Amino acid sequence: MAILKRGLSGEPVRHLQQRLGIEADGIFGSDTEAALKAYQKEHGLGVDGVAGPDTFAQMGLYELILLKRGSKGDQVKRLQQALGTDADGIFGGGTEEALKEFQKQNGLAVDGIAGPATLARMDLFKEITEETVRMSKLPEKGSGSTQTASASASGGKSIWESIKGLFN
Repeated sequence: MAILKRGLSGEPVRHLQQRLGIEADGIFGSDTEAALKAYQKEHGLGVDGVAGPDTFAQMGLYELILLKRGSKGDQVKRLQQALGTDADGIFGGGTEEALKEFQKQNGLAVDGIAGPATLARMDLFKEITEETVRMSKLPEKGSGSTQTASASASGGKSIWESIKGLFN
């Protein structure tokens, strides 16, 4: 599941920290957890110090939303409604199959994961633009910061691939 919690590090953590207005060192420690809990409490979210799709959407961090088997919550329910499946808010096998069919029909990578590129194609979030898709990718080596949104949308690794944890 694409969530951020204490002990993880990487680019998604840095994005979260920047949005929280704290030092963006990319390491999810006690300060990040405390700031996230305060944000969650202030905005009526479940206060658990874990950032997942619903927290990312509330914070406007659409580049971090990745919905896949095992994901739960309001963003999964929105995805299910867009796919025309049972909207129970739990991403299971039926949602995955419907998503893969959508991806196949729309010329997307058929991986059963709803990340920014898939969500942008679905018009599920008006906030997910080509820029959001670009922000969800790691810069390609040697490309500098001049990489175009369309080039990034068609390739490049997800920033989630930069995540490291205590056991990595």
